[in-house]
Amino acid sequence: MSVIETIIDIPIEHEKNVCGQFDNYLKKIERTLHVTIVARDGAIKLIGSEQMIGRAKSVFNNLVELSKRGNTITEQNVDYALSLSFTEEDNVILEIDKDIICRTITGKPVKPKTMGQKQYVDTIRKKMIVFGIGPAGTGKTYLAMAMAISAFKNGEVNRIILTRPAIEAGEKLGFLPGDLQSKIDPYLRPLYDALYQIMGAESFLHNSEKGLIEVAPLAYMRGRTLDNAYIILDEAQNTTPAQMKMFLTRIGFGSKVVVTGDKTQKDLPGGAASGLDMAMKVLHKIDDIGFCTLTSSDVVRHPLVQKIVQAYDDYEKRSSKPEHHKGRVKKLRDRER
Repeated sequence: MSVIETIIDIPIEHEKNVCGQFDNYLKKIERTLHVTIVARDGAIKLIGSEQMIGRAKSVFNNLVELSKRGNTITEQNVDYALSLSFTEEDNVILEIDKDIICRTITGKPVKPKTMGQKQYVDTIRKKMIVFGIGPAGTGKTYLAMAMAISAFKNGEVNRIILTRPAIEAGEKLGFLPGDLQSKIDPYLRPLYDALYQIMGAESFLHNSEKGLIEVAPLAYMRGRTLDNAYIILDEAQNTTPAQMKMFLTRIGFGSKVVVTGDKTQKDLPGGAASGLDMAMKVLHKIDDIGFCTLTSSDVVRHPLVQKIVQAYDDYEKRSSKPEHHKGRVKKLRDRER
């Protein structure tokens, strides 16, 4: 295998952003692509096989362009650019970056960061009801909230309704102090956090007082008809089939619904069926309902979260194999009898 050298130029004002602190990003690219990288005075020399040099150039071109657009390059950006360099869609990261949903209270753009997230956002735009299923850190709830706030500000809906089932995550919390709102607030805190970050506390409180933004437990939805509203059901894996049916039949004219959940993190009592699982089986053939499945490659939190999610996925796959094998052996024995 022949070894070649090539030099690419990186604008000096973007060099630190692209290379990372103490050249951490360069070292990661070197390890992943098995190339040698020498950075000096705005120029980067690449040494390696022709194929790997091509992939490295693709990664740097993407990172430089992201930096020119005002992005702070993160390890997640580098990891995703590296993974795309092994595909024929290595420039898709730049197309994804153009899709700005809205901006936070500090002016930071909210946008999809992976192909899975882009598909999720596009499906929300096209379908009346969307199920977003995936592990922690894939942006299911945050992107849905951004889409809801954008639609609200643009006058596409009159109000936003955010809900989730009030169920303990494997703990018995007992009798919480305070009034009813104080008791349910801990369950709804993740929704408040996202609202504060995107809208700002003052704007949220103002619209909340006017009844234009509502954050409530799922049980409060019974008996209501929700017209011209953007409705988000979070943690849907913790709903029962009856709760899910109740929720989906609340939808009125002019409404948009996003249901998010992680099938691997159920907190239902042992043996109880999940409304999310049943809904996916029952509703998958209806045209106006979209289903998006996000994976560990769409995790945009700390890179360690992506590794944790992947490790659990691998463990669960290994754990299920013996049971599957035992089932096949039992069937064969039954036939022999």
